[in-house]
Amino acid sequence: MKQLTTPLTAIMVCLMITLQASSLSAQQNGPLAALTTPNDPVPEELRGNITKLIEHFDSKGVDLKSLLEDPRFEYYEGITQRFTRSAERRTPTFEEYKRILGFDAKKRQIKAFITEHEKQLIKAEEEYDIPRYVIAAIIGVESDFGQNIGRFNPLNAYVSMIAEDYRADFARAQLEELLQFTERKEIDVFELKSSYAGAMSFAQFIPYSINRWWVGDDIFDMNNNILSIGNYLAHFKGVTGSLERAVFRYNPSQLYTDAVLALANEAEAMF
Repeated sequence: MKQLTTPLTAIMVCLMITLQASSLSAQQNGPLAALTTPNDPVPEELRGNITKLIEHFDSKGVDLKSLLEDPRFEYYEGITQRFTRSAERRTPTFEEYKRILGFDAKKRQIKAFITEHEKQLIKAEEEYDIPRYVIAAIIGVESDFGQNIGRFNPLNAYVSMIAEDYRADFARAQLEELLQFTERKEIDVFELKSSYAGAMSFAQFIPYSINRWWVGDDIFDMNNNILSIGNYLAHFKGVTGSLERAVFRYNPSQLYTDAVLALANEAEAMF
């Protein structure tokens, strides 16, 4: 028995030494060590951007480091290409853009959506002087009438943008707005879903817009989405002087603006 026990003890001692060494190495490597997982590594050449981001939030008294050490943090490799290859940038014609959006399917669905949410749409129209058909069309284009809110996480999306130095100033500002929102609402940021651009819920509001024009507490309540779109468009209708330019501010693409207004016109003709 003594001969069997001695090798086993030696093995356990070696294992403990190895684990201690690994722990010490992780501490010495700092916050970036937690970001390099086998499945989602942050490339070596991008880690400096993450370090600067952590330092930026440290200077504001925000502990971003602990969020990036959370196992749910994920680096979205190649997020830049999702922006540069978006439908608005790569489609030459309006008809092709409509096909990519699934315009005909949305046209078939919009009447039922308006009928189901008629009371709240009328309330938004009366309160904000924005046609119910335009509000419904935006929800249709943005989230298939609430069926698709995105499969990304907004924190992960903005950190990935900053890591790749794509629209980094915008992403950093949105990340600040996002953390203000989640702290105020006591929300676990990793529980949120968004588009690759960090836009959330059925209305697909970015954090800046949520903090300024959102109406109500629950961002996943359809009634709040309807009122919030009305509030947002009313603000920018006042700024720009027209409903069309207000829709353009929602997504700065003429293709997008034309698609929303065309869908709204189709819907209005059904009633």
